[in-house]
Amino acid sequence: MKLHELPFAKIIILSDSIAEVIINEHVEMTLAMVNQYHEFLLSHLVSPFSLLINKVNAYTYDFDAQVNLATLKEINAMAVVSYTRSTKISTEYLTSLVPRKVVWKLKIFTNRDEALNWLKLEQGSLKH
Repeated sequence: MKLHELPFAKIIILSDSIAEVIINEHVEMTLAMVNQYHEFLLSHLVSPFSLLINKVNAYTYDFDAQVNLATLKEINAMAVVSYTRSTKISTEYLTSLVPRKVVWKLKIFTNRDEALNWLKLEQGSLKH
């Protein structure tokens, strides 16, 4: 496990192909931040990779960030850990109502361990 800090987030490398992402409290994600985030993922993970999005903090996205978030073809799956109903609703909105070029393979969990186990299964299924 290796912790990296971007100006707006913490990214923990859990394995060569799985990272945990924790966006900092009260951040408004912009397109520039999304681009920096994508560059980090591409340079630190083995493709295809999966992401554990830990929504422990409250944050938002501007429209350009919403449309371009997680559009990398190298992303296999994303597990979102949601601790509140409002976080779950905002994640469902981002998943289904925001237009983007890439369809997400995403599942929402209330428990981090369950989310990580699902990601490990998703990554494991790629090797067969």
